Amino acid sequence: MPAAPSPPSPLNAFKARLAAGGPLTGLWLSLGDASAAEVCADAGFDWLLIDGEHGPNDVRSTLDQLRAIGDRTDAVVRPPGGRAEELRPLIDIGVRTFLVPMVESAAQARELVRATRYPPHGTRGMASAVTRASRWSRTPGYLEAADAAMCLVPQIETPGAVAAAADIAAVDGVDALFVGLYDLSAALGHLGVPDHPDVWGAFTRVVAACRAAGKPCGTFAPTPELAAAARREGCSLLAVGSDVGLLVRGCADLLARSRAGEEKDGADGKNGADGL
Repeated sequence: MPAAPSPPSPLNAFKARLAAGGPLTGLWLSLGDASAAEVCADAGFDWLLIDGEHGPNDVRSTLDQLRAIGDRTDAVVRPPGGRAEELRPLIDIGVRTFLVPMVESAAQARELVRATRYPPHGTRGMASAVTRASRWSRTPGYLEAADAAMCLVPQIETPGAVAAAADIAAVDGVDALFVGLYDLSAALGHLGVPDHPDVWGAFTRVVAACRAAGKPCGTFAPTPELAAAARREGCSLLAVGSDVGLLVRGCADLLARSRAGEEKDGADGKNGADGL
């Protein structure tokens, strides 16, 4: 009887595609629901982000969504904050790509890199035998390949982080930077105006820092105009909306069409009655 095929090595397809520089279009998952994640995973996005900062997620719900997404597309996870210890339980459930909020310095970025690596290069705990990350030790060569499979994308969201962007981008183990345009707009005194000249000027400085470091840059651009402008600046990693946004707009559009149909039906009925 032939042996069962071995699970694949812990490669990270998202990291490879990110490094290749091609456009990667993603969607934010903010509902914290595995069924919603599964629906979105079949839509064709290059990546989905499970949001643990502003979404109602914990380690268990994140795990449920990872399972729902499966290999349909690449899953990225945003932990609740920018502390290294917030990454460790997520790594153990199989997260390989992190979008980390509120990274302010190269020193913080280096600590985050170390949290995703085994000793002697980092501080990750040796628990692969009992974790999903290694498929419970069923993945051949996991320990040797795990470090290289990790992908780290710090978020730049404050003026201080913008000033430090070049140093953060230069950290070995940082794969890209991601500008939080809406938090940055608030920090710069232009709340909810991500395309204000001051905000956009800060954004382009981060893009330039990434370009100088040879690393991609991304942002959240939920309108076609904002996404097009970000692409023109050289952003290759874009989140173009969220599951919540799709649901809100879908509900509003459906209700408007329904009500328009009711009005039309009513008008047609009235005209028909008058004609009789």
